[in-house]
Amino acid sequence: MGNDIGYDSIVGGGRHATTLHWIENSGPITPGELVLLDMGVEGHHLYTADVTRTLPVDGTFTALQRELYDLVFTAQQAGIDAVRPGVPFLAAHDAAMSVLAHGLDAMGLLPVPAAESLDPESLVYRRWTLHGTSHMLGMDVHDCGKAAPALYPKGDLAEGMVLTVEPGLYFQEDDLLVPEELRGIGIRIEDDILVTADGWRNLSESLPRTSADVEAWMAEHRG
Repeated sequence: MGNDIGYDSIVGGGRHATTLHWIENSGPITPGELVLLDMGVEGHHLYTADVTRTLPVDGTFTALQRELYDLVFTAQQAGIDAVRPGVPFLAAHDAAMSVLAHGLDAMGLLPVPAAESLDPESLVYRRWTLHGTSHMLGMDVHDCGKAAPALYPKGDLAEGMVLTVEPGLYFQEDDLLVPEELRGIGIRIEDDILVTADGWRNLSESLPRTSADVEAWMAEHRG
């Protein structure tokens, strides 16, 4: 056992990236669009990785794609920076969602100010974020899923825990509440974060993550 995929790979090109679990892995990969790859290898020790990258198919982001990607990256980094022992498990989620909500507000998409959209009585920003930012990671890609809610997800982080940080933005192809140029774009960035004694360590940091690093990595491997 081990050294296999940790879960069914998710590969969504173009509009299929807006479906969170596009495990059909079908459809065109079209230059000018993005492709989202959510994959994880299970090592010989039986622990699994869970990493997502969103790549420009032809190697270069358009101006709009870069703007959206950089917003998701900033949200992810805010979530990662919130990780440390003793903070609530949901700290990463709250930090990342604050960045995304303010970004959506700056784009003129929210019907209310960002602060109001983040209120638990509203959460209107969720139309375009769709999912939580983190889950625990271990021998199962969603480890501890049956833990008592008081421990997870309502508990606190402790040294040695591993969690994902994976915010995203998803604009459905038929969403009439966003400009046409946004429709059909899905972006997620996901890394595996170890809680250390004084903060965090990114276990998947060797994979390119910034928009510039993604473009450089693709150029290198295209020869």
